[in-house]
Amino acid sequence: MSEAGEQETPIRVMVVDDHPMWRDAVERDLQAAGLDVVAVAADGHQALARFPAARPQVVVLDLQIPGPNGVEVTQQVLRTDPGARVLILSASGEQDDVLEAVKAGATGYLVKSASRAELLDAVRRVARGDSVFTPGLAGLVLGEFRRLSDPATAGPATGDDDHPELTERETEVLKMVAKGMSYKQIAERLVLSHRTVQNHVQNTLRKLQMHNRVELTRYAIERGLDED
Repeated sequence: MSEAGEQETPIRVMVVDDHPMWRDAVERDLQAAGLDVVAVAADGHQALARFPAARPQVVVLDLQIPGPNGVEVTQQVLRTDPGARVLILSASGEQDDVLEAVKAGATGYLVKSASRAELLDAVRRVARGDSVFTPGLAGLVLGEFRRLSDPATAGPATGDDDHPELTERETEVLKMVAKGMSYKQIAERLVLSHRTVQNHVQNTLRKLQMHNRVELTRYAIERGLDED
């Protein structure tokens, strides 16, 4: 059963998968849970053609689709609407596929062995701005960001690099984001409400002119904030 707020304003979702039975099953599960499936597509061309009019908040997207593949669709979708969220739902848990999707801007990645409950939870969390990964993949993504970051260029998080200064609380939250903590975990650690944590993250995104937690995590790790 969806929460009251979700019933009043259901999350708008688009499902993209080239396997009809799988696509239909995901659509049914989302609708049964009170989410609004505003479009479906069987390939990259359909997805990109239908996205502007459908205006989904979350795109549940398979990587291995005909036409522009899932990575290319992710890039195009976020160019069209930087506020949209992309949740990859793929049969592949291979490192290269995961990292390519995240670098393209996906804010979540589930393998298709995930349960119905895990999928619904992931869609709702991604819509709220959280990043969600199948267990084991979050560490992989964070590890890759750390590998790509250059310690020689890592600088302080505030008042430098032509970025607006962050408040002490925003920096504190940013450090926890860099460590891969969820909004719920951050809220519990800092004894704050989930909404307050979201507000701090949104303020930080706005100040740094970024669009999602993936970009924010990369920024924080490049500055060594995950090591504090």
